Amino acid sequence: MTGDTVWHARVECGSEVGAGFLVSGRHVLTCAHVVRRRELSPVVVSFPADRELTGIPATVTVHGGWQGGPTDPGDLAVLELEREVALAPAEFAAPGEDQGNPELIVYGFPEGYDEGMLASYRALPGPLIHGEWAQLEATTAHGQPLEPGFSGAAAALADGRVVGMVSAVAGGRDVRVGRMLPTQVMVRYWPELCEMVPASGQPPEALRRLNALVRRADAEAVDCSPDRLYVDAVGPFGPPLPEGGFASLGAAAGYVVGEVPDTEAVTRFADRLRELLDAPPAPRATAPGWSPILVEIDHSGAGPDQVTVEVSACRDGRRRRVESRRLPRGAVREFVQLGVDAAFDHLAPDARELLAFVLPREWLNEPVAHWECGPEDSTPLGCAHPVVVMDRSRYRSGRLRHQLTKNWQRLDARTAAPLHRVDCGGHERPAGLRKRLRDEGAGLAGFSYPPDAARPHFEAGLNTPVPVLLWPRTGCAAPGHDGPCAGTAFLDGLADAVTGVPPAELPRRVMELRETAEADDDPDGHWAKDVQLLWDDPRCFPQPAAGLHSPVH
Repeated sequence: MTGDTVWHARVECGSEVGAGFLVSGRHVLTCAHVVRRRELSPVVVSFPADRELTGIPATVTVHGGWQGGPTDPGDLAVLELEREVALAPAEFAAPGEDQGNPELIVYGFPEGYDEGMLASYRALPGPLIHGEWAQLEATTAHGQPLEPGFSGAAAALADGRVVGMVSAVAGGRDVRVGRMLPTQVMVRYWPELCEMVPASGQPPEALRRLNALVRRADAEAVDCSPDRLYVDAVGPFGPPLPEGGFASLGAAAGYVVGEVPDTEAVTRFADRLRELLDAPPAPRATAPGWSPILVEIDHSGAGPDQVTVEVSACRDGRRRRVESRRLPRGAVREFVQLGVDAAFDHLAPDARELLAFVLPREWLNEPVAHWECGPEDSTPLGCAHPVVVMDRSRYRSGRLRHQLTKNWQRLDARTAAPLHRVDCGGHERPAGLRKRLRDEGAGLAGFSYPPDAARPHFEAGLNTPVPVLLWPRTGCAAPGHDGPCAGTAFLDGLADAVTGVPPAELPRRVMELRETAEADDDPDGHWAKDVQLLWDDPRCFPQPAAGLHSPVH
């Protein structure tokens, strides 16, 4: 190994062996899948160029968000070594220099070669696969294939400058193809890398300023929309927003640096971010002192099973993002459990917590109040804390938020609000229901059936907008019938339970009802076992960002 390529590294995590490369005295880049068992096994790094630098403990400080699938994006991890090493780090080539270059050299650690092996590949010209990977093909039919042990290896030009990182290998000795994360993609997942990668036309001071602002935003947990910042920076005629949006603020910043030709876009992005950071906190709500923990769930745009989940804590008029991830729907509960638990650290010790799930309209009937508090606590969330749902579209509508604020101001003048019943068996058209609710100034509406049973009628309540809606999640499925039903019993019990309760205190009252139903000798037969509460007071929540970004991890 030559003196200018001593930065090659071997990375071990349990039974997994991969490659990596030193980018500073204490930081090594590798693939996230190489260290996927990091919570069960230690991560250690060795440098073949120096036998004294073997088995150095390391921790993962940045994770690109890779979720475990072979085609999942974000397969990048930054390792911080336990101590600094006296080796020259890798140098990077400018983005795009891999195109048309006849040979890229990679240094990996296939089984049986602890000291490492070299392989010769080239990057195929053309577009990136799914906007993420360059395809690699062997330069000869008989050379070393890319197989396990090469993941995380730097792909370097003949002069040693790095153009990307091997992220996928074929897994067979007769297959000589693979995939590489080019540097402009790597920057999306670790924005600080842009200070190390030559960028055409970008002054170093502009990059340092941008990275400093991104680090400050992360440290202060400032809520902002990376997608909106990107669109503002590139303007109406710039490159369109990538499919699925950005995983984080850093990902958007890295994309602007690496893939937007307009060099002024970096300055515009940084200027707008600085404005958001320096903006004064929003005025404190005049509504009762709830301290919300927001859980926003939305379609990710990456497939029917993929959703975007973001957990935030609200304090002192500001929203602090805690966790954000794109996930399969089956993984949402566990992520929410961990995110909500972490969000409590951001609340004041005497805060009155309120768990608010902001959901797409078609998911408002999700049993979020029945989700367990944690893997070791089976208590339903709705029995441990006040839990409400909110309609995502009206939460983000300036028009409806304005109307809701006025409606809540009227409710503040009342000690309680009467329950406006929407029973089964009625022949009222949705337009008639909407007019009735508006004419009567309804602050609280109860439905005898779940949303899907008569969606136009339910949407009349949402769009009026009525501040508080309640319904049974498993109520009457065919509300067109005559005569009493389970939905009637639900509304009868609800009317008695909320009489005299101020609307602002309904989240607490509904929590008590859920506890009562859970403790009943026949919980499944209790009228309140599946009560769902939509409670939406805009004064309790900071103004939402322009749009929930859709993480690409």
